[in-house]
Amino acid sequence: MSITMHDVARLAGVSIKTVSNVINDYQHIRPETRERVTAAIEELGYRPNLTARGLRSGRTGVISLIIPDLRNAYFAELADAVMRAADAQGLSVIIEQSGADREREIGLLGGERKQKVDGILYSALALGEDDAYILNDVDTPLVLLGERIFHGPTDHVTMHNTEGARAATAHLIALGRRRIAVVGAHRGEVIGSAGLRLVGYKQALDDAGIEYDDRLVAEVGGWFRSGGAQAMRLLLESGVEFDGVVAFNDSMALGAMRVMQEAGLRIPHDVAVIGYDDIDETRYTLPTLSTIDPGKDEIAEVAVRFLVERIANPGTVIEPREHLAAFALVERESTAVVA
Repeated sequence: MSITMHDVARLAGVSIKTVSNVINDYQHIRPETRERVTAAIEELGYRPNLTARGLRSGRTGVISLIIPDLRNAYFAELADAVMRAADAQGLSVIIEQSGADREREIGLLGGERKQKVDGILYSALALGEDDAYILNDVDTPLVLLGERIFHGPTDHVTMHNTEGARAATAHLIALGRRRIAVVGAHRGEVIGSAGLRLVGYKQALDDAGIEYDDRLVAEVGGWFRSGGAQAMRLLLESGVEFDGVVAFNDSMALGAMRVMQEAGLRIPHDVAVIGYDDIDETRYTLPTLSTIDPGKDEIAEVAVRFLVERIANPGTVIEPREHLAAFALVERESTAVVA
């Protein structure tokens, strides 16, 4: 038979109301009483009815994470970091995939879904700066992730895209590479990861007095291995010479590396390669991949903390906050110094 609140009250020698107050963290309870009830809960293995508790408090203990696509390793690892950060706050996470579809991104912010969660962490790809007004109508606590909407009506937690790409490019330049290709551009994009990282790439070239060559910039559709592989095939077929590659994410870097190795190019002897995101797989590739660690854990922890503050203070005006996580250059075999 399942353990009930009555069982806990009987073992602790208190009323059911007292057990309920302890479970709901009511402040005005004597320490010895709280300890007795807590000990009884642990001894019996009692688990509160979260649904009933949510109905009483008006909260569900659940937040939503809306991301474009779990097939992208970065978003999969970010989701893991968010779940760990939420668990530390006693929250569960529902993960929703938008598929970077505009109508779905908007739809996930409303409807019956929002009644099941206390707050939303929202990473959009199809929406942009001009769509920030849409968020004004969202009455569920909301924190923005990613690079599509800056200076919106709520908190925004993201990474140093431009600075990270600048550091990645400067790293290759410091190794003596001068013909550095880009894998992952989105032509014409300004606001967004691809646009911001291309700016960082150009800044590093300018810092070193290296002329920008548009032929070295390879566009892709999705940021997957297949996109990186296809972009590299086109670069090789074009005949343009390069001795370094900055891939705008690790997955594309891995696809590009495979194509280069099939073509007989040695990494890093012929071409030094660096990615972005520091996904787990980069530690085990041949060669291991140098990359930019964008601070996924920090992004998750700060975003969850901001969201919890908004959930805990309904009706309170909290001015929008912007947080950029610290990044780090991770040097591995793909950019090793060649004797």
